[in-house]
Amino acid sequence: MNFAVAAVVFALVFPAELPDKTALASVVLATRYRPLPVFAGVAAAFAVHVALAVTAGGLLALLPRRALEVVVAGLFAAGALLLLRGGGGHDPDPRPADDRPPTALRAITTSFVIVGVAEFGDLTQIVMASMAAKYHHSLLAVAVGSVLALWAVGALAVTGGRGLLRVVPITVVVRLAALAMVSLAVISLVSAVEG
Repeated sequence: MNFAVAAVVFALVFPAELPDKTALASVVLATRYRPLPVFAGVAAAFAVHVALAVTAGGLLALLPRRALEVVVAGLFAAGALLLLRGGGGHDPDPRPADDRPPTALRAITTSFVIVGVAEFGDLTQIVMASMAAKYHHSLLAVAVGSVLALWAVGALAVTGGRGLLRVVPITVVVRLAALAMVSLAVISLVSAVEG
């Protein structure tokens, strides 16, 4: 496994996920249920999304090199734009539909479904697919870096999300992540032009 690729992916996915609606949903879920079952559901949903995104990025890698670089540049640019615009969409409502006492299985299931639905077509899926296309010879490293970044955000959200946002302004995180993605878009475009 290429640890450098895993570290690069982690460094991009982590700040992209911090301001995301699923991180907010995880914070809210942790106020309704015990943190460990919430994290279990969130972590499982993230693992499914990493598998889907890395597979999609691996398929993109079948394109000719120049076309691939242009697609990757476009995906990074779109990701930066989505990040700066706030990603759009509505935050999911993590409240249970009934008043039964919460069980661990219910917390896991609710967390999995909410995060699973909220993550489809999300910014971090675009970032992960882009990285998988760019580093198609290191898909395992992309998957490991991605899942560790998402799990780290999930753990932070479940255990201390509110406190973290008091220390690090979310606008700083968003701008740094967008700058990194714009930089990668430019690098990919230059690579496409140089051939």
